[in-house]
Formats: sequence, C-alpha cells, structure tokens
Amino acid sequence: MRSRYVLIFWLMAHMALAQQPKLDKMGWLVSMDSVDLSSLVQPVPEANRFVLHDYNIWCGSMVKGNNGKYYLLYARWPKANGHYAWVTHSEIALARADKPEGPYRHLKVILPARGAQFWDGVSTHNPAVIVHKGKFYLYYMGTTGKAPVKQPASAGEPGWWEYRNNQRIGVAVAHDPEGEWQRFDKPVLDIGADSTAHDALMVSNPAATVDGNGRVILVYKQVARNGTLKGGKVRFGVAFSRALTGPFVKHATPIFEANDRGSEWMIAEDPYLWHYKGKNYAIVRDVVGKFTGEKDELALLVSTNGYDWQPARFPNVLGKTVYQSTGKPFDDKLERPCLYTEKGVPKLLFGAMGIQK
Repeated sequence: MRSRYVLIFWLMAHMALAQQPKLDKMGWLVSMDSVDLSSLVQPVPEANRFVLHDYNIWCGSMVKGNNGKYYLLYARWPKANGHYAWVTHSEIALARADKPEGPYRHLKVILPARGAQFWDGVSTHNPAVIVHKGKFYLYYMGTTGKAPVKQPASAGEPGWWEYRNNQRIGVAVAHDPEGEWQRFDKPVLDIGADSTAHDALMVSNPAATVDGNGRVILVYKQVARNGTLKGGKVRFGVAFSRALTGPFVKHATPIFEANDRGSEWMIAEDPYLWHYKGKNYAIVRDVVGKFTGEKDELALLVSTNGYDWQPARFPNVLGKTVYQSTGKPFDDKLERPCLYTEKGVPKLLFGAMGIQK
C-alpha cells in the first residue's frame, strides 16, 4: 500500500465488462489470450460501491459460495486511526450479496486480532480467497508486535516498523465463508532464513491459484534487508506446493521483473492470479510503466510455468484514470484488482481506491 497520503475513506468499486469475447459452443471462453480487457471496462455505476463510513477498507477479494451467494472478503480498520493503521489495526471481514455486482452488506469479522503472542495476532490484511474442491482457502498477511504506536498511526514512529516488518503470510480454511475459519499457529510462508535473501525482511500481499496439474502457485511481495527499518527493494516472489496449506518451496529469483531487473524500488504491486486453459494470468499494478508503458496502469501478465512472466498479447487492463457513470473521473487510481469470471469470461473487475483525498 502507498504511504504518500491519508485518504478520507476507501471505496470498493466494481466495473462491468462489456462485449462478449469469443466463446465455444458450450459458452466457455475460447482463450484468455484473445481478450482485450481494456476495451471491455465500463464506467463505475453509483450502485457498484462498497463503503463503510467509520472504516478505511481495502483489499477486496470476491468469491462465489456453494450456496449461490457472493462473498467479499476485505480488510478494514477504524478511520479514526488513520491510513497507516492498516498494519496495526486491520482485520479481515466478510460481506455478502445476492448478485456478483452487489450490493454487498457487511456480515462479520472473520480474522480478528487474537493477541500479540500469535504471529498474526495484531493485524490481518491482504485477503486473497480461492475455492478448490468445495473448500475455501484464504491467503492473507498477518503481523504482530508489542511496540507502542500513537494513534493516528504514522510511519514516522520507529515502533510502527516493527509491525510492518513482522508481516508474514498465512492461510485460513473454511467449508463455508459464513462458517468458522481455521487459523494456524504458524505462517504458511515465512521470510528467508538467509539474511541476503530477497525476502529476508518481510513477506506480504499474497495471491494464489491452482494450475491444471494441481500445483498451487503462491505469488507474494518480498522485501530484502539493507540495514534500515524500511529495507531494500520491494519485489515479488513465487512459491509452489502440492497442497493448498503448504509446505511451499520458493523460486530462487524475483518475478514480474520486465526482463531488465532494473534499479527501481518497486516494479509491480497488488497481483491477482488465476489459471485458465493451461496458462497462468496475473493482473498487477504497473508501478513504473514497465509492462504497459504507462505508470500506475493495471497490466495483464501471462506465464506457463508460474515464474517466467511476460506481458500478455493485450497487456493494458485499466488506465490510471477511472471514470464514474456520470462521466466524472475519480480522484484516485484503482488498486488491489480482483477479476470475477463465468465460464472463463471476464464479467466484473473489483478494486480498491480512495476518494475525496
């Protein structure tokens, strides 16, 4: 998440995708490679928003339940604590709707704080939910710490960085999104043991999918050590497993590098991951314009093996400027993308943004 400014409140926006892509006789999408997502996105209707006025909200991840209902798993924290309290006060909550586009209504908190003695006991954030063989797997960031942080929170306090750098990745499991979510006492993905590893300081921001061979692909943000509280470059790594609860084996080098392994502090952010007909796809925020040519656009990347990622045939997904159905632009870009599909056909693009900043 960015740290340039504090937003007054957060918005979950979702945009309908128009123009049916090419389908086979059974109504399934023929190939994701032929889809130009940027030509399909429509302006955001007023009704397609999920806002909680007492909370900052972020990281919406949507899934269809076995009961035919639609669920939005999202992170929230008290607005009064300010933007930076995402790492000290965030909790993952659940909202439900009768239609994929909503309206969504808050149901309950599913991963609350549970005590600093747990690795994820202070804050849970970055939800990314997938369903596999009828069960729901929620990958998320958890963190802990005991350092005092004055509220509203600020990255200017040294104690704030204890929570930021204690970020690890976990997975919670449920048979029903509205039921009990099983949490574990250890993260599913920890930092690298080697102090020179690309993820030696912290890991967060997970995205996951299961490929056609049943292999789990877990993409995650990684930060290296460099002797400072902030750490070194922010990159993305990938790890693989035969089971959704791990153990995961990490790939040796960062991904989403645009082939040039540049010196930029960060290249990509906020991945959404899915598999379709033998290929893996990711929508990422193109932080410096390596994939689309435009800074802060959403970009579509493709990979056959999960670690070698290239821009898709149509890499542009969504520009920095997002429009309301009135024709007026929002005053922020869309982040944390999540794509909803039916028979492989893209239908809705979810994302988070700040408005009235």
